[in-house]
Amino acid sequence: MNRTNSLYLVIGALIVVAAVLGYFLAQERQKKDGFQISVGSQGISVEKK
Repeated sequence: MNRTNSLYLVIGALIVVAAVLGYFLAQERQKKDGFQISVGSQGISVEKK
């Protein structure tokens, strides 16, 4: 593998990492604020998101 191919590989990896981080940040921002109510074997649970 020569130097140019290695450079392209590193640049490609950085682009992929940036895209994945951007996706996760966008998903995190879209979460709605509110309450989550669960009913289970231990009773009722209310959590604020």
